[in-house]
Amino acid sequence: MRKLVLFLHASLDGFVEGPNGEMDIGWVSYDADLEKHAKEILSTADTVLWGRGTYQMMHSYWPSVPSDPSASQHERDHAEWIEKTAKIVFSTTLEKVEWNNSRLVKEDIEEEINNLKQQPGKDMVILGSPRFAHHLMQLDLIDEYKITVSPVLIGKGLPLFHGIKEKINLKLIENKTFDSGAIGLVYQTVR
Repeated sequence: MRKLVLFLHASLDGFVEGPNGEMDIGWVSYDADLEKHAKEILSTADTVLWGRGTYQMMHSYWPSVPSDPSASQHERDHAEWIEKTAKIVFSTTLEKVEWNNSRLVKEDIEEEINNLKQQPGKDMVILGSPRFAHHLMQLDLIDEYKITVSPVLIGKGLPLFHGIKEKINLKLIENKTFDSGAIGLVYQTVR
């Protein structure tokens, strides 16, 4: 059975977006170590799940990276990975998605994700989309939480966890410390 994995960067005080809605701009301790870590995590997935906002943001950026002469090798590699990866967008307001290997789901989120888990393939990963992730947490659909905690306090913004109504037991299965002072945590949902 495939797992649904949440992969997000967070500040030490538990925020995934800054006070102005920015996601990991300027406060994530992103370096070669974290690039390698992200590549390892994404190598276990063949499907990305997004909400509308993150899909639109990613679609406006990543397809242009291969032709950008200032893009790093890591950015080019990620752009290549994301182009060929299946992308499933969950939105009630979008009418269509146009990115290569993309599919739109407008209703029955819980049923759709449970069906996806039964299909053959690698894991599915939620990249970004913290509000969508909050909804999936409330439905207890996330199987693993892969959180990179940066050594910074940003004071306010969108919290990593929000609106959870029932206790969700987690088991720490991996932790890494990076040279930047960031910590990579992997928690598995205990059901």
